[in-house]
Amino acid sequence: KRERQEDEAPAEETKPAVSKNVEEDYDDFDDEEEDKKNVLLNRQCPYLDTINRHVLDFDFEKVCSVSNSHLNVYVCLVCGKYFQGRARGSPAYFHALEYNHHVFMKLDTGKVFCIPDNYEVVDTSLADIKFNLNPVYSEAEILTLDTQVRYSRGIDGTEYIPGTVGLNNLKNTAYLNVIIQALTCVSPLRDFFLLSKNYAYIRSPLVKRFGELLCKMWNPKAFKGQVSPHELFQAISVESNRRYRSDVHADPAEFLAWFLNSLHRGLGGSDKQGSSVIHKAFQGQVRTDSRKIVIRKGGGDKGGEGEWASETLPFLQLTLDLPPTPLYADSLEKNIIPQVGRSACLPACLSLSVTSSLASLSPPPPSPSLSLSLSLS
Repeated sequence: KRERQEDEAPAEETKPAVSKNVEEDYDDFDDEEEDKKNVLLNRQCPYLDTINRHVLDFDFEKVCSVSNSHLNVYVCLVCGKYFQGRARGSPAYFHALEYNHHVFMKLDTGKVFCIPDNYEVVDTSLADIKFNLNPVYSEAEILTLDTQVRYSRGIDGTEYIPGTVGLNNLKNTAYLNVIIQALTCVSPLRDFFLLSKNYAYIRSPLVKRFGELLCKMWNPKAFKGQVSPHELFQAISVESNRRYRSDVHADPAEFLAWFLNSLHRGLGGSDKQGSSVIHKAFQGQVRTDSRKIVIRKGGGDKGGEGEWASETLPFLQLTLDLPPTPLYADSLEKNIIPQVGRSACLPACLSLSVTSSLASLSPPPPSPSLSLSLSLS
């Protein structure tokens, strides 16, 4: 009996320690059952006047600035920093007590809480902050984007037009910014991603981050006139296995081809035509007619000619010749490349050979992706 009691004694002593650790982990994170028991709704908060909208920025990755965790992250509406949890002992709880900042918003739900009193704040004055966290558009609003130009002004006085805002350069990400700004002007692609219900079932982080960035770029109630593509670039870096990094410049045309194909795969697209919005907006077909021509040695006359053979191939990207540089300088004493229409560039690209093959577009895509280069080779 004595030996059994000695063997069981250490097990009894370890039980409180295990429950203590579980309780500490529970306090670090928010729980829905805890919300139902301890949270009071529709309570007026005396700290709403301490909110500072000038420091709020929802473009960065939603991780705690103390624990570096992405679970139950709240943003302090007074200083703009991210903290985890709101229960006793959490980083947000200590921040509220130390700096006297009491108004926090949960980033995944948009609910506002007063800490450490632990009650939810419901007030109409917080609607603009919730809209900037997660901009939502209706189908009627999307239909008017191409017909009605809206001018907006940020809280810092910056004037901007939704959809044409600038993107912050993350060291050497100019190639990313120029492609994203071009894609936001493609109406079928933009209209698809502005309705979050179109890709709510998609698990691809790249698709979700691109949709969130487009919603922020077209936000008519933004606090500032520029957007940071930080979260999208993080998803691109992971998806490409660090092929595209912020410290190395990349070719924009190469990145465009990779990005469109990655979005197509993330949306569940296949080789079938029209299987995703990427193919519906950008994919076209090239019909190539060719025949064999036999040429005798020594530069003699042509021999026999074969029959014409037709082949239809899909494409997402065409490579076109740049127009020649003007011989004489312009009024600004600079040799610039003249702007020409798409129809003027297509014939040069489609006449691959006068005697051996011909190509034509059938049908042309609604928003073709054209890549300009100095030579077809």
